[in-house]
Amino acid sequence: MAVELGASRLLAPYFSSSQIVWTIIIGTIMIAMALGNIYGGKSADKDPNPDKLYFRIMIAALWIAAIPLLGKYVIVLVAGVLVFAVNNNFLIIAGFVSCMLIFVFPLFLLGTVTPSLVKYTVDSLSESGSTVGRLNAFNTIGSIIGTFIPTFVSIPAVGTAATFLIFAGILLVISVAYFLSLKLPLNKMKKVPVSMTIYILCCIFGYNSSFAFWQKDLTYEGESVYNYLQVYETDDSVVLSTNVLFGVQSVYKKSKGLTGMYYDYAMAAPFMTKAEDLSDIDVLILGMGTGTYATQLRRYLGDVNITGVEIDDKITSLSREYFELTDDIPVVTYDGRAYLNVSKEKYDVIMVDAYQDITIPFQMSSVEFFSLVKDRLKDGGVMVVNMNMKASGENNINDYLSDTISSVFENVYTVDVPYSTNRELFASDDADMTGAPFLAHLETVSSDELKYMMSTVREKLSLYQAGERILTDDKAPVELLSMSVLDEIINDEIGHIKTIEDLLNLIG
Repeated sequence: MAVELGASRLLAPYFSSSQIVWTIIIGTIMIAMALGNIYGGKSADKDPNPDKLYFRIMIAALWIAAIPLLGKYVIVLVAGVLVFAVNNNFLIIAGFVSCMLIFVFPLFLLGTVTPSLVKYTVDSLSESGSTVGRLNAFNTIGSIIGTFIPTFVSIPAVGTAATFLIFAGILLVISVAYFLSLKLPLNKMKKVPVSMTIYILCCIFGYNSSFAFWQKDLTYEGESVYNYLQVYETDDSVVLSTNVLFGVQSVYKKSKGLTGMYYDYAMAAPFMTKAEDLSDIDVLILGMGTGTYATQLRRYLGDVNITGVEIDDKITSLSREYFELTDDIPVVTYDGRAYLNVSKEKYDVIMVDAYQDITIPFQMSSVEFFSLVKDRLKDGGVMVVNMNMKASGENNINDYLSDTISSVFENVYTVDVPYSTNRELFASDDADMTGAPFLAHLETVSSDELKYMMSTVREKLSLYQAGERILTDDKAPVELLSMSVLDEIINDEIGHIKTIEDLLNLIG
């Protein structure tokens, strides 16, 4: 179980932590364990020698210890090869191949443990039931420990790499203790010092290795209960990334002006409200991140009343330290939907910015969720949703989200953000959300930069024509829908490279 949880954290920075990735991890590990059970039972019947079992445990321990050092290179190599080799289901195929290469062998070896122990401990048929029961009970207790310790203790405290090393060390200690107990001559105990040397080397070179090993001069790199986190700086920006293969989570511009990104487009939401004074509106941000949207609202509109909700308190800490989010903007550590369930406050603007790449919380994509958002809006209030998986194909995740929102709100407008995969959606029951109130608010803006941007956004807004693709709490296949968009984005990005390769092959 510890390896399984570690696998999810190892893969998440590259492939996300979606239900698809979890399914691949669980399925692959179950296959490995099942095959190990079969082989372990047959091997124990054929040659009931505990030496072979403990040697398998030793090999599994060393393999697991090597994962922090070598695993990321395997993942990047697999992703780099498959991104040119497959056109569809990249995430599934790349995740499955990575799991097979990294985790199947050690877990196959660990799968041999239980049937082997049954063979060694059952002395008579009259006690076989109680013996097997005790073994399964200890097996379950170990799984419980391997489940809770990584999630709540080791990963947040010392990271994924150290977690692999800790549990590999436990397995190695068990196997080494067994061989030492045999009191064999030193010339027959070479495996003990060799295994310990390999483990020590893995600890030295694997403990502090970076997921994004190709990046240098990171300002911060670490892990929280929910995410792998990385902060780096460019000449004009500070960037937070939680997924090293597919983009960034938040960007803050050092110039303290407009970002040129989706935050600027989302700034149109306050202008669509019926609020009398934009500097006195109430704003709720679900998915606060590093607070760039909140910072821009304060910078351009005045002393706006803002409440942020962010499930990862480590991100909130980073936002205060590196992204200049001021202490007077409160951030609640909570799930966005759960917060709406317990809070009865009403807001002029509710920003939903909880979708990151393929990782879209299904509970924040359904009719029930958007109905809850609507109930928390003031009269004439506006919801703005940042959708970052824009695609041209039919029946993609954005179409489903837009149809779902349209079934709740009377008026829905969208605008695509240039040079990005972001699309901003604005929803309200006010039929005049882009008319007179918008223009009236625009006249109060003192910043020519913002006035020009808001005028541009207003001109580009498109009234959404709703369909019947509705997501509900009971049925919201957001991961599969997002995966098809991801395939399209990848193909668009590397299509020209594939064309060049095809041309070279043709010439060759």
